Amino acid sequence: MQMTRNITDLAKEVLDIEANSILKLKDNVNENFEKAIEILYACKGRVIVTGMGKSGLIGKKIAATLSSTGTPSYFLHPAESTHGDSGIITRDDVIIAISNSGETKELLNLLPLIKRFGVPMIAMTGGINSTISKTSDVYLDISVEKEACPLNKAPTASTTAALAMGDALAVCLLEKRGFSEEDFLVFHPSGALGKGFLY
Repeated sequence: MQMTRNITDLAKEVLDIEANSILKLKDNVNENFEKAIEILYACKGRVIVTGMGKSGLIGKKIAATLSSTGTPSYFLHPAESTHGDSGIITRDDVIIAISNSGETKELLNLLPLIKRFGVPMIAMTGGINSTISKTSDVYLDISVEKEACPLNKAPTASTTAALAMGDALAVCLLEKRGFSEEDFLVFHPSGALGKGFLY
C-alpha cells in the first residue's frame, strides 16, 4: 500500500499531537496531583507501579525513574500478580495503576488484593469515570484527545502522556526529598551520569 502523505509531514504531525498531549496535562496538575505527591512522599515501603501492555512498559520506566531519584519502586506485572506475584505488596506500599481505558481486565483482577491489603492506590488513566479511577484514592487524568496513530488505535500520545505525568511525579518527589547531587551519585556510580560527580 502506497503512502498518501509526505513522510516528513506525517512525522511532524505525530510530534505535534504528542507535544500537545503533554501540554494539555498542565491543566490536570491540580489538588489531585498534590495529594498524590503527599501519599507517595509519606510511603514507608515501596511504590508499586503496575500496568498492562504498553502501559506496563511505561510503568517500568516510571518505576525505574522513581527508584533512581530516591523513591524505592518496583514494577508489578498485573497478570502475574494474580498468580502469586502479589506477595510483593506490603501494607506500607503505595500502588500506581496505569491504564488508558481504566478498565484493563488484569488490573481489575488486582483491585480486590489491593483492597485487602488496604494499600493506597493512585490511578493514572484516561477513563475519568472508569472502574480504576473510581476505586482509587487519587485519580490523575492522563486522557488525550487522540492518538498519533492515523487509525487512532496504537498507544502513542496516551503512552507519552503517561510517561510525562510519571516524570512530573518523580521530579516533584526528588525536589520534596531534597535529593542532592551526592545522592544521585550513590544511585548512579557508573556511566556518564555518575562521573560528573566523582571529582
